Amino acid sequence: MRVLGVDPGLTRCGLGVVDGGVGTRATLVEVGVVRTSAGADVADRLRAIADGIDAWLDRTRPQAVAVERVFSQANVRTVMGTAQAGAVAIMLAARRDLPVGLYTPSEVKAAVTGSGRADKAQVGFMISKLLGLAEAPRPADAADALALALCHLWRGPALARMRAAAGTGTGLGGVR
Repeated sequence: MRVLGVDPGLTRCGLGVVDGGVGTRATLVEVGVVRTSAGADVADRLRAIADGIDAWLDRTRPQAVAVERVFSQANVRTVMGTAQAGAVAIMLAARRDLPVGLYTPSEVKAAVTGSGRADKAQVGFMISKLLGLAEAPRPADAADALALALCHLWRGPALARMRAAAGTGTGLGGVR
């Protein structure tokens, strides 16, 4: 399965694609960030992020998309930008009928490091080890996107089966 991980943000939106499956080692397909200027209008920034994600979807052809679930933070402005960028990714995946998995930062950290309280350095270190890279991808947003993709690769199929068994599908490609 090929998964696109999206670490949403208005200034840097991390993107990472991995291939993998049950009983096989995950491999890196591509990793990077879409950058926008902090001084630009929000609408222009969101359009640039959408254009960037769309290009990644065309080029890498993932079978699923994993997006960081926005959680409460003290900085409302940061939360709003993250939520807006995440919504763009979800909408673009839904347009292509791709299943979407939403994961909290602690779920992602636990999936790749074994601890939901791991710091950025630990996540980057584990991403490099899990994908056989010489070093952690930079910036951290890129490593986080790969962590999201790996989390979905490992947890997404089981979550989808549980939802199907419970009859709790959403009609939006599995967005939860």
